Amino acid sequence: MKIFVSGGAGYIGAITSAELIAAGHQVVVFDNFYQGHAAAVPPEATLIQGDLADINAVRAAFAAHPDIDGIMHFASYTLVGESMEQPLRYLRDNVVSAGNLLEVAVAAGVRRFILSSTANLFDEPEQMPIEADNKIVPGSPYGESKFFIERMLHWFERIYGLKYACLRYFNASGDTPERGEDHDPETHLIPLILQVALGQRPHITVFGNDYPTPDGTCIRDYIHVVDLAQAHILAMEALDRIGARRYNLGNGNGFSVLQVIEAARKVTGHPIPHVIGPRRPGDPAVLIASSAAIRAELGWQPRYPAIETIVASAWEWHRTHPHGYAD
Repeated sequence: MKIFVSGGAGYIGAITSAELIAAGHQVVVFDNFYQGHAAAVPPEATLIQGDLADINAVRAAFAAHPDIDGIMHFASYTLVGESMEQPLRYLRDNVVSAGNLLEVAVAAGVRRFILSSTANLFDEPEQMPIEADNKIVPGSPYGESKFFIERMLHWFERIYGLKYACLRYFNASGDTPERGEDHDPETHLIPLILQVALGQRPHITVFGNDYPTPDGTCIRDYIHVVDLAQAHILAMEALDRIGARRYNLGNGNGFSVLQVIEAARKVTGHPIPHVIGPRRPGDPAVLIASSAAIRAELGWQPRYPAIETIVASAWEWHRTHPHGYAD
């Protein structure tokens, strides 16, 4: 298939593009480089610089590639904290950009769509791990924007016959030897820890150590980015058979902040000092997503579930790219 990957120069999008190519698919990457990097795009992919907010740019991309078979939509503002400060960047911009992409897609006859969604849809989980049919209570304007897009997909299926899957997950992590996580600013735990190991920051701050967990720190679901990429590919290849689906993606285990730090100490051989800071408002003690449905229906299995494996893959990239793609 020929797949249009929005945000394909970003962290998850670029690695998914590489996995798509390795699986024999053609890839057209569309990215505005807000958090993406041209160097991250596989050389075998076609790269188009453009912004989904500009519907004419999206139309031009599809006109240049009239044989698109499916879309993977990664392009998005994704910072939960920022969305609490700039809600319209999420509630308006994320939704309008997705709407532009959907409008052009159905006009071009594309009927397959994979949404990179979020487990931030579940701010008040009824059970743990969180199943896909759990009550949706978005935890932020970011989560709300993804819910809006999921609802758009529901109506586009009913009206236009669009087949889609929404893949919801928490903490994408890990890297490949060729591609890694390079954000500005960086907000994710594992690359921040590795910056300490690289001497780029003096310590890592742990936000609270008095949670009702075994070591008092928050437990989160860390899932290797290659495992996420494979889930996207499996879903795309199965859409004609499965129709509309919403899948939660989880590693099957949760790891505490202190467990992640300790794994990084073992992997890097560096002491990685940490300090305890106050809790961040709104941080739940435990968040783990269940992947039971996608495992049962598509046979998806994480290949890299161990936190040491995840951290080691990230360390391999970061120690050889200490300044990200600028190296």
